[in-house]
Amino acid sequence: MHHVEIETQGFAVIPDVVSEGSISVLLQRLSGANLRRSRAGIRHALQHPGVMEIAHDPGLLDIARANLGNDAIPFRATLFEKSPLSNWLVVWHQDTALPLRKRVEAEGWGPWSVKEGVIYAHAPASALNQVLALRVHLDDSTLENGPLRLLPATHKLGVLSDDGIHDLAATVKPVDCIVGKRGILAMRPLIVHASSKSLSDKARRVLHIEYASSRVVENRFELATA
Repeated sequence: MHHVEIETQGFAVIPDVVSEGSISVLLQRLSGANLRRSRAGIRHALQHPGVMEIAHDPGLLDIARANLGNDAIPFRATLFEKSPLSNWLVVWHQDTALPLRKRVEAEGWGPWSVKEGVIYAHAPASALNQVLALRVHLDDSTLENGPLRLLPATHKLGVLSDDGIHDLAATVKPVDCIVGKRGILAMRPLIVHASSKSLSDKARRVLHIEYASSRVVENRFELATA
């Protein structure tokens, strides 16, 4: 079940997880939904019933629970839409912010912010190690359309400074994550990653769903659904 690869390398590419029919239905439902869209896509997409349904797809839940335990649940989703009309790059970084039900002051948490009414805090590695992202590919990801690039095994290094990330990007050989439509890229949030602009005229749509081992992390921080 790719568990060892995810734990040692911080990621795994798993082909043909979601059915073609499920993707078609999701895209139809999203096209008619009144969702707030940014240049990059849709934030807080898990609030849409169609996205919540995909997040509970048995294939996705099996992957999440194999890595996080049997109580793993989805808590956040983001739809990324890269196209000729909406094209961007993302510099090397880690995903360290979590959506929370309320603000609790504690060492290692923060800075805090509010995005579209949802409270966020940058979290310590101990909390982020309880999270796994599953990126559902709604189109083929190729070398030409700005795929995600990862620095293998960097998820083991904890929360890094900007200088630390810069040094790693200069020394660790990156991997381009080429994933076919219906496939999954499973990744730990602390793995250092980036993406370049697309050079293709074809869309690259990815539904990024995050799962946690439980709704409450670090015994006192309750994750919000976003």
